[in-house]
Amino acid sequence: MNRTQFNIVGLSLLIGLFLSCGGNKPKTDDPYYEVARYFAADESFSPILDEELDIFNMRNTQDSLHPRYINEVDAMEMLMKEETWLVFTTRKFTEKEKASLQARTYRPQEIPLAYDGLALIVNRANKDTCISVRDFTRILSGEAKNWSDIYPASKLGTIDVTFDNPKSSTVRYCVDSVLQGREMVTGGNVGALKTSAEVIDYVERHENAIGIIGSNWLNDKRDTTNVTFKKEITVMKVSKTDPATPHNSYRPYQYHIAYANYPLIRTIYALVNDPRPRGVPRSFASFCWHPDGQLIFFHAGMLPAHSDFTVREVNVRKER
Repeated sequence: MNRTQFNIVGLSLLIGLFLSCGGNKPKTDDPYYEVARYFAADESFSPILDEELDIFNMRNTQDSLHPRYINEVDAMEMLMKEETWLVFTTRKFTEKEKASLQARTYRPQEIPLAYDGLALIVNRANKDTCISVRDFTRILSGEAKNWSDIYPASKLGTIDVTFDNPKSSTVRYCVDSVLQGREMVTGGNVGALKTSAEVIDYVERHENAIGIIGSNWLNDKRDTTNVTFKKEITVMKVSKTDPATPHNSYRPYQYHIAYANYPLIRTIYALVNDPRPRGVPRSFASFCWHPDGQLIFFHAGMLPAHSDFTVREVNVRKER
C-alpha cells in the first residue's frame, strides 16, 4: 500500500426536550433539498456517525440523510460553498468563515457533541508502549527520527509515522495542539494514507510504525465495556510529563478523557448552516446533541459533551 508523503506548516445524560426530526417533504427540483440530502464529515468519525445516522433515519419517516466522508478541509469547503448545510469537525468556525456566512444572511451554529482521544497505535512487536507528549512532539518536529532516540534499547530503526489523510482533523490537531503551530518536519518518514482503517492495517504490518487515529476506531464492538482495543495493535499510553512511565501514562478511555488524565483530547462539533429551522441537517445535529444521540456516543467509547457522569469502583474476581 503506497502512502502519500506531505509537508505541512456509570453515565447519566441531561434530560431535554427532543426536537422533531421531521423535515419538509422532499422535492427533487428544490435546490435546498439537493444540498440537504447530505452532510459532510471527517472520515475519522464515520463509525460513530454511521451509528447515529442509522437510528435517526429509522425515526425520520420523511427525508433520508446520507453521509459524505471526506477530510476536514474539503468538508469545510463544501459548507462554505453551500454544497452542504452540515459538517462534523474537530474545530469551530473561524471568525472569517462566520463573517462570510453571516454576510450571506445565514446563522451558522457550532454544537459540541462529544470528546474523543487522539490514539497513538504501534505494532505488537514494539515493546515500548508509554510515550510522553514531549517525545511525541519530538517525533512530529523531526527531532526524534529513530525509535532509539526515545528508547535507547530499541532496535526498530526509523519511526514510520502514519496519518489517515494529509487534510484530516488528526493532522490539524497535531500541528495546532501538539506542535503549537510549528511546522511538522516530515524528513521522509511521515506520511498519510486515505482512511483510518488503512492506518490500522499499515501499523499491523510494519513493526516500526506509529499510527495516529481517532480512538473511536479502536473499540471492540463485541466488548460492551468499550475498554478492549484491537488485539493486532497496541494502543500507547501517553503522559503529560516526561519521562513517561506506566504510572503517569494513560490510554484514551472515557474515564481518563473525563478527568483530563489523557492529554490528547479533541472536541467533536456539528457545524450547522441549515437555513431552515426544521430542515433535516439541523434535525440530525439536534438528534446527536440530545439524550438518545449522546447515549450512542457513550456506547461507542466516547465522552458525550452534554452529560453528567458518576464513577463507581468495580471489583473483578479472577476465576480459578
